[in-house]
Amino acid sequence: MEFGKLLGAKTIDNRVEIEFEKQDVVVQIITDEILRVLVPCWKKDYKSVAIEGNPSIPCDFQIEEDEGAVQIKTASVILNIWDDFGFVFTDKYKDEILTSYEGQRSLEGALSDEAVGLLEAEGHHLSGAKRVNYKIQQIFRLNEKERFYGMGDKTGFLNKRGFAYENWNSDIPQIHHENMPALYKSIPFVIGKGPGYTYGLFFDNTFHSYMDMGKESTDYFFYGADDGNLDMYFMTGECIADVIEHYTYLTGRSPLPQLWTLGYHQCRWGYASEDDIRTVAAKMRQNKIPCESIQYDIDYMDGYRVFTWNEKDYGPKGQLISDLKKDGFKAVCIIDPGVKVDEGYFMYDQGIKMDYFARDRDDKVYVNQVWPGDAVYPDFGREAVRNWWATSHKELVSLGMQGIWNDMNEPASFNGPLPLDVKFHIENRLTSHAEVHNVYGHFMSMATYQGMEEITGKRPLVITRACYAGTQKYAAVWTGDNQSVWSHLQMLIPQICNLGMSGFAIAGTDIGGFGGDTNPELLIRWVQAATFCTFFRNHCAKGQKLQEPWQFGETVVEIYRKYIELHYRFLPYIYDLLFESQITGLPVMRPLVLQYENDENTYNLNNQFMVGENMLVAPIVEQGMTKRMVYLPDGNWINYWTKERFSGKKHIIVDAPIDVLPIFIKVGSIIPMYHQVQYVGEKPYDSLKLLVAGDSAWGSHYQDNGEDFAYLDGEYNLYSFTYENGELDVDMLHEGYEKYKSIDIEMI
Repeated sequence: MEFGKLLGAKTIDNRVEIEFEKQDVVVQIITDEILRVLVPCWKKDYKSVAIEGNPSIPCDFQIEEDEGAVQIKTASVILNIWDDFGFVFTDKYKDEILTSYEGQRSLEGALSDEAVGLLEAEGHHLSGAKRVNYKIQQIFRLNEKERFYGMGDKTGFLNKRGFAYENWNSDIPQIHHENMPALYKSIPFVIGKGPGYTYGLFFDNTFHSYMDMGKESTDYFFYGADDGNLDMYFMTGECIADVIEHYTYLTGRSPLPQLWTLGYHQCRWGYASEDDIRTVAAKMRQNKIPCESIQYDIDYMDGYRVFTWNEKDYGPKGQLISDLKKDGFKAVCIIDPGVKVDEGYFMYDQGIKMDYFARDRDDKVYVNQVWPGDAVYPDFGREAVRNWWATSHKELVSLGMQGIWNDMNEPASFNGPLPLDVKFHIENRLTSHAEVHNVYGHFMSMATYQGMEEITGKRPLVITRACYAGTQKYAAVWTGDNQSVWSHLQMLIPQICNLGMSGFAIAGTDIGGFGGDTNPELLIRWVQAATFCTFFRNHCAKGQKLQEPWQFGETVVEIYRKYIELHYRFLPYIYDLLFESQITGLPVMRPLVLQYENDENTYNLNNQFMVGENMLVAPIVEQGMTKRMVYLPDGNWINYWTKERFSGKKHIIVDAPIDVLPIFIKVGSIIPMYHQVQYVGEKPYDSLKLLVAGDSAWGSHYQDNGEDFAYLDGEYNLYSFTYENGELDVDMLHEGYEKYKSIDIEMI
């Protein structure tokens, strides 16, 4: 992109329009801490998919012009722009935060097209090997001690410095290594952290894009895209939590879920009949392993036709679901976007009649192949199509379905990828697959959430594999088709933590691994590491070893049960943190750097995490390990199992035999707990137990009916607890729901 000399600027409401010789730039003041910098080389009036409504709030700002320079100043940030679109963001004290890079990218050493083609044909991943200047591109100066977090569930380590990624939703069945350029989700948001400064960058562009965080050069990092605008939201704050709050203010926050959805789920691609489902459900109860659902993968459908039921293998419609409901099981089923090409099939006939499917370059309905064979793709970017899809869930709900799991919505296809010129819409604007690809799953989640909310009146459980920034408003996520290998267990922690810092507070991984064969030790360590995930599911693939805990013997069952029960014991604490997330955007599972960002021991800590502020968890993620080093940050800590006390800001060695997940509670905290149940709703949660850590402690707790939206009308309780001198003081900050019959204390 070329700009030339800066010619002048004018202010219109909260926007500053800056004129250059060759390309205009618009700076929009969203809040004192958030500035949008738009280079409208594609569309000046682009309407965001991720950001709904107008996020701008009135705030004072000043603009000053000097020859060849413009300064925009809010109460929190100063932006200076000069010739050739050079810029620097500083804080209000004029300390530098982020600066454009004035040089050019180092493109020497790039492979030729022929070499790239040969290597890719052999299966090599060559992200960045070609090294081209992109149509849309911005380069930033990289400071020596700068670190990067966020970007969703990209593989690898917590700190993304030195890696390069692509935003192009991809269904990759091969094993995911730490340097995978792209997976199922595109979240072009990164948190930059350096000595004395913190900032966030959200690049709101749905085309194929690239984020090199210092892999190509130690002098700069850059963002590039194949098309669209350079649409960059800069946000600053005193700490990482501030930036997360600003980002989720823009793109939305994960809604409060139904309580049962936070419980344990069992699944397999390969429960091929109602007998399989009934057997697994019965064994869950026989082994007293708490469980909310045995989820229905694609085999429950009639010939993989979405919104149908396979009566041949799963019995009369609704009967299986009704029978399992009596024993506390809720029904959750998979839905793919591909609609089978089949005249006489209601979804295909309706979609053809209403012209609801994507079309090819010749304006014919585009056909590819997925599970049902030849299939067509709903044009979810159109409101009418989303309404149709939403309404289509009525039949499933009438059968008793309570949750929907959206899969294959990258969109995936079996007969080669969808061509970039396949015609889709974003609302009423005709566009192409090149723009829609990364938001296809987002629009599908919108439709599913809308349908389930309208039909059931309850908080929807929507789970999605593919998504874009902002999808957290509609869906929970999991990290896709992982494998039964230790490296994927190790990636669980940075993936979930970076998803959390990217707005997705409800997230998990397939416990035990989806592909490959797990083993007793790996399964135990995986369920331990996932104990505090907000989406808590064991799932595996056809052709792989059965992965229910009883397949591995009684010892595995006992340990597995212990950690499922532990998850249910701490459900009110997890629920409290999700209530807090409505206000702050902060996740449940948090990297230590989020809470202790000035402690250099936390900067690259990949194998521990916090649960809220008050609990530290240090899973075993290496084969054969029975002891591990744990870093305890500032404060005083209590080993949950042994009650041993430690002072912080030091490393300790902890025993962790196969049945132990190291957990530490921060002294001074009060953590709410529930009594043991086999499923949410088995018994009323009419009593509360408080885990009190220390002689003086404080905590809070949120309580509602755990199902519908009545809490938005004030039907909830908010408690404040203070423990001092052996006495508990309970203060009601808000009272709008039936209170607990008893509140007891458990000292630690």
